[in-house]
Amino acid sequence: MKKNYKWEVLLLLWMAYLLNQADRQVFNTVLPAIRDALSLTDTSVGLIATIFNLFYAAMVPIGGWAGDRFSRKWVVTLSILLWSVATMFTGMANGFIWLIILRSVATGGGEAFFGPANYSLIGQYHTDTRARAMSIHQTAYYVGVILAGWAAGLIADKLGWQYSFYIFGGIGVLWAILMIVRLKDFPKEKKDAQDTPVEPVAETKPGFFDRFKTVFTTPTALALTLGFSGLIFVITGYMTWVPAYLQEEFGQSQASAGFNSMFWTYVAAFVGVLVAGSLSDRLAAKNRSVRLVLQGVGLLGGAVFLFLMGGHPALWVLYLSFTGWGFFRAFFDANTYTVLYDVTPSRLHASCSSALIMTGFGVGALAPVLLGAMKQSMGSLSATFPIMGIIWIVCGLLLLLVAHTSYQKDYDKNHQ
Repeated sequence: MKKNYKWEVLLLLWMAYLLNQADRQVFNTVLPAIRDALSLTDTSVGLIATIFNLFYAAMVPIGGWAGDRFSRKWVVTLSILLWSVATMFTGMANGFIWLIILRSVATGGGEAFFGPANYSLIGQYHTDTRARAMSIHQTAYYVGVILAGWAAGLIADKLGWQYSFYIFGGIGVLWAILMIVRLKDFPKEKKDAQDTPVEPVAETKPGFFDRFKTVFTTPTALALTLGFSGLIFVITGYMTWVPAYLQEEFGQSQASAGFNSMFWTYVAAFVGVLVAGSLSDRLAAKNRSVRLVLQGVGLLGGAVFLFLMGGHPALWVLYLSFTGWGFFRAFFDANTYTVLYDVTPSRLHASCSSALIMTGFGVGALAPVLLGAMKQSMGSLSATFPIMGIIWIVCGLLLLLVAHTSYQKDYDKNHQ
């Protein structure tokens, strides 16, 4: 296998992750149009997003189990194909029940198989460059939501909300076909002394519950999972409701609201994740626990800007807050799977990733419906931002504590 193939793998998975996040943001961008066209309430459309995340969380453990037992190439590729087809059919939904079936169940179920195998492939191909590769990969998230936030809104304004789903789903099908041709599983045997070192093949297949035992009994992994849950709760609430907030409070079009709600945040996050990834690798050479410290600092810094978003601020203050929040949240993003893989066995990486994702999205699933209900009762989303800020403060302090008390011990135990 060519020495530089690991970077082609990163490119293939980068684009797949972009489409994964773009697919999610399409719904959030056109949410007001769907709500009005199908005569739904804020609470009911929030429930659609909540069921999506709950079903996704429930299916992720199966995705992680599949990623550790079967071809990760095919798990990733078939996942892309399934969610893309479901996205296309979502454009045909004509009521609440069909949105649940096509969006929450079919799309959420398809996406659940992607993450664990996707991150495990990157972790296999990139060892010495792992944090950098993970950081570069994370930029696909930011590009995807910015692109979908603008393009899905523009398509909806010009052609109707249904076409946003048709077009993004169709692109996903085409990319899945390309990955069938180009993506390869990581070789089980070392072919070339110059190639990246190969992880030894596990003697036994991991059990279904091994992931939960490992994650929930390893202090660093448990703290990371709790911090990740707080992160996802806030991000899910933000991405679901802020486009609608800009439309309703500031009179912006679907295209403008979709763009502005994501552009300021994720351009800053794009910069932040590259800074954090480089900084993490450099500082971790002397003290590995700095990775968790950076995540804690990211949550505390982001919380400051969540408080600034509350109270009906001027539009320029809101955009400044979006920018600061995005920059600091990237410090968490850049280190998530590097921290997890530092303290868990390599044979369980996909499974442990699924336990992390399942817990995070299980908690995050509550955000759309809870914030939707609060928005409906209070008449505005702005009052919920300080609540989200408090959640991040608590999680950030927890990570700083565990970085000081447990990280190095867990790392040493995993590398004995």
